[in-house]
Amino acid sequence: MGLFNRKTSTVTGTATGTATAAHATGPAPAALTGTYTVDPAHSSIGFTVRHAMVTNVRGTFGDHEGTLHLDGTDPSRSSAAIDVRIASIDTGIADRDGHLRSGDFFDAETFPVMSFRSNRAERLDGENYRISGDLTIKDVTRPLSIDLEFHGTATDVYGNERVGFEGSAEILRSDWGLTWNAALETGGVMVSDKVKLTFDISAIRQTA
Repeated sequence: MGLFNRKTSTVTGTATGTATAAHATGPAPAALTGTYTVDPAHSSIGFTVRHAMVTNVRGTFGDHEGTLHLDGTDPSRSSAAIDVRIASIDTGIADRDGHLRSGDFFDAETFPVMSFRSNRAERLDGENYRISGDLTIKDVTRPLSIDLEFHGTATDVYGNERVGFEGSAEILRSDWGLTWNAALETGGVMVSDKVKLTFDISAIRQTA
């Protein structure tokens, strides 16, 4: 992903079959205030989990939607709402994805959506922020804080005003009832309890 960096950004489009560049000009913080829709085609929500104690498995959720409200003057008044379709999980192996959708893990048929609703936002330092709220997986809702880095703004070739954020959080999946596991003959378990969530977000400002 990585559409933005702090000073300038380049966004490519194919409307005319050629790449076109647009450069961010670093607007005043107040100019960022507004409501933005997450662009799923240029955003990624993923995870990393240790497998068999020796390597990492990475996956993404391809079907998600969300809304951000940014307050450039008072970041504490910013908010986020994101919904993720569990059936869209993709780790690159169909059998593994099917197991993750099953009742052993997410039970996607019964609980098709994982959601996050923020209730607090704060600026940490520089371009670093923390947004906290409630993450719901299956029928369990627990608090989650996500550390985010603001990557800047840009106007793309279609005239859309975009903002970019990248961030991560760590959870224990057992806190949300995802407890399936298998013991290894050499000791340890097949799937670690700790999971790293990753977010690479491009969002488009909503117009009146």
